[in-house]
Amino acid sequence: MTTDQTRPRVSVLRILNGSGDTSISWDPDRLAASDPEAEAAVHEAERLFAEARANGAVAFRIAADRAATRLNEFDPTAEEILVVPPMVGG
Repeated sequence: MTTDQTRPRVSVLRILNGSGDTSISWDPDRLAASDPEAEAAVHEAERLFAEARANGAVAFRIAADRAATRLNEFDPTAEEILVVPPMVGG
């Protein structure tokens, strides 16, 4: 049985889009230890976040037991970042 204390902590960026969603994840502890794989994942997440925001998407920090808060800048320490594309009227 895995408990929260033994479960690896993972951060994730999720970008909603017309074909489902795109996600990228990384381990914040490995990022803090300068792990190249975690650093590469964060660089890609930052790129995707910036691209989506430049196209009008809004981003929210999602955390268990807390209300979602809007993000204007990428935060690699967030548990989850959800990026929602702009609404298109029709």
